[in-house]
Amino acid sequence: MTDHNEIQKRTLSIKRTFDAPIELVWEAWTQPEHIAQWWGAKGMETRIIEHHFQVGGHWKYAMTMPGGQEFLADGTYIEIVEPFKIISSANFKPMTEGVEIQAFFEKNGDKTDFIFNCVHPSEAYCKQQEEMGFYNGWGSVFERLDQHLQAASV
Repeated sequence: MTDHNEIQKRTLSIKRTFDAPIELVWEAWTQPEHIAQWWGAKGMETRIIEHHFQVGGHWKYAMTMPGGQEFLADGTYIEIVEPFKIISSANFKPMTEGVEIQAFFEKNGDKTDFIFNCVHPSEAYCKQQEEMGFYNGWGSVFERLDQHLQAASV
């Protein structure tokens, strides 16, 4: 049995409230045409290579930096509870591999409370990822998501 405190030591979390209804935030996370608009840090372009949104389904995205360098992200969906939870394995090559990403959505009136967890295989790897800029990188991604949601709700 896994100790909850041990998991917490391997987890980095970001919490936000999006000024968009839960249905739109869910679509932004589950529909390839939305994902391509916000997935990746500021300045990146995202191309959807594979997207099978179902438990056991695989996803693979190519993210291109302004200078042309390409990064690949891929994973397998582990758990999906519409419109509240998405859990997936994830690799963000070459920076991060073998993590689990968890996205939780909660309706808050016309807004959506959001929690993103990244669970690492070890506490040391978690600390290394935090030092490499986890919060800046994912913060930039979720800023892009927020901008996409605002544009999509107009």
